[in-house]
Amino acid sequence: MKKIISLSCALVLIVSCTKQPYYEIPRDANGNVILTGISSTTTTGISTLDGSFSVTATFATAKVGDVMGVELLQLQIPPTGGTTKQLLPMAGTQKTATVGSDMKATVTYTRAESLLTKATDYVTVIFNGATDYAKVKVDMVPATSVSGPKVSGKEVDVARTLETAYFNVTVIPKEAAYAGTLSAKRKNGKNAAWVNVTGSPFSGVQPFLVPISGTDFVAGKDTMYYSFTSLSGSYTDEILTTIIVRDPYFYLKKTAMLTLGGSSAGRNLLINAAVAENAATANIAVSGSLILKGGSAWLAAGKTIQFVPTTIAIYDANNSTNTIAAFNAGVASITADPIAGVGVYIFKIVGGPAVTDVYYGMMKISTVLPGVSVTFEYRIGDQYAHLSVIK
Repeated sequence: MKKIISLSCALVLIVSCTKQPYYEIPRDANGNVILTGISSTTTTGISTLDGSFSVTATFATAKVGDVMGVELLQLQIPPTGGTTKQLLPMAGTQKTATVGSDMKATVTYTRAESLLTKATDYVTVIFNGATDYAKVKVDMVPATSVSGPKVSGKEVDVARTLETAYFNVTVIPKEAAYAGTLSAKRKNGKNAAWVNVTGSPFSGVQPFLVPISGTDFVAGKDTMYYSFTSLSGSYTDEILTTIIVRDPYFYLKKTAMLTLGGSSAGRNLLINAAVAENAATANIAVSGSLILKGGSAWLAAGKTIQFVPTTIAIYDANNSTNTIAAFNAGVASITADPIAGVGVYIFKIVGGPAVTDVYYGMMKISTVLPGVSVTFEYRIGDQYAHLSVIK
């Protein structure tokens, strides 16, 4: 037994004296241990107006001076055949990149090398070395973006009116700021000829503001096709969009409540805010009863609101041209009884001398609590110019 114990002790001593293959722990300049993580990548990206893209990999376990093999992968039919595409290496895209002192390696590919030709095309970039690995998907994206028609920052449905809305068009390549122009064309109908939009080509400060008006549409033709084209060297980016015009309408729909007495007996219909009956902005109010009328201070300032009863069909149709015609054909009153008739009224607010100070709208009474409150839904804003005021 003593021999066995002695032999075991000897083995322990031999093992303890054997040099172990410890791996060097990475440390910073101050001797602190550097905790490694997962490799990451960044890319400049590529747009339809760019000629190349770069990818930088930041490695977690590689060493300075390591040479990484880099290649591109793309969906392809396998060499063995079949009909299902697989993500496979692209011939002729093999490169190398050396890990620098910052633990980064960068590679650049042209759009010709990567076979990227249009938006939605993509490649996968692979970095592969003895001690580390990284990958990233690079999508080709449109350089040009187009908003819907806007007025005062709000997108609108284009109506058959004289007013003008604007597409907001931006051209933003990845490689450098865009210094070219934007060509805009339109055609009213699929088989019509393309014509230049007024002001085309556009240049200068972005977004480029491309006008669209209801009067651009021929009677009986509701669809307009637009083409927006930007150029950079030999590259072209074209965005197509379609706009369908509609009959003039009230742009906003809201709900409101008037309560007898206190701070919510009036309403500023332009911003849908509860105010007192005697507030200068109370263009509708109740006082003493639930009969609707202008607020006392509003009326005293020479401003007015008038009402004409109408039908639920007119309200639901939301056609501002027909609604204004019905108001002008009716008998206007300075008050409206919320429980009379079907409880639907056209109103006209005159808040000043300018044409844009005149607001037509409609209201539909929802509930009436006798002696307490009246709740209604209303539509307002029959001019693009109102959209900078009404909220």
